[in-house]
Amino acid sequence: MSNEGSMIYVVDDDASIGRALSLLLRSHGFRVETFTKADDFLAFKHPKVQSCLILDVRLPNVNGFALQEIMAQRGIITPIIFITGHGDIPMTVKAMKAGAIDFISKPFTDKKLLESIVLALSQSKVQNKEQSEIDKIKRRIETLSPRELEVFHFVAQGMMNKNIASKRGTSLQTIKVHRGRVMQKMQAKTVTELIHLAQKAGITSSTD
Repeated sequence: MSNEGSMIYVVDDDASIGRALSLLLRSHGFRVETFTKADDFLAFKHPKVQSCLILDVRLPNVNGFALQEIMAQRGIITPIIFITGHGDIPMTVKAMKAGAIDFISKPFTDKKLLESIVLALSQSKVQNKEQSEIDKIKRRIETLSPRELEVFHFVAQGMMNKNIASKRGTSLQTIKVHRGRVMQKMQAKTVTELIHLAQKAGITSSTD
């Protein structure tokens, strides 16, 4: 994997660690941004490139675990590698359950960190591809009229045309027209494909 263009974020309240990691990672061809506070990382405009976050657990104000939660809430899709000098098994389990790539105790070797970064960037590549597909689907959804969007929701839930017509108090032919426009605008060839697009966009779940 080429490191060119990949972004590594470092959030550690010890500026000397940030500098040391920056030098190490830049020497391997990575772009690096370092922060001493979670708030500064959150305020940064994250480019849509392969990336990962090397995150200290103990931070002022917003700690590493809290930042992990905020990132999930805001949809910041960046795999996390936790580092800490005060780790234990419960902390490791908590971090990994929330989706962290690794939980590394200080001091750690360059080799160990770089191996974890390779894993994180591989995941980032997959996540970015998935997000790009979701964004494309959402742009198609935005082209639907309010009535077409309503029909899209009903069809995505598995409802038949006649049931939708009955529920809306509309003629069957009108629903067929709306449904045809939905299929065309969403670029779906089958209802199954349309349902899959709805699931990807978060409109329905796979268990609905």
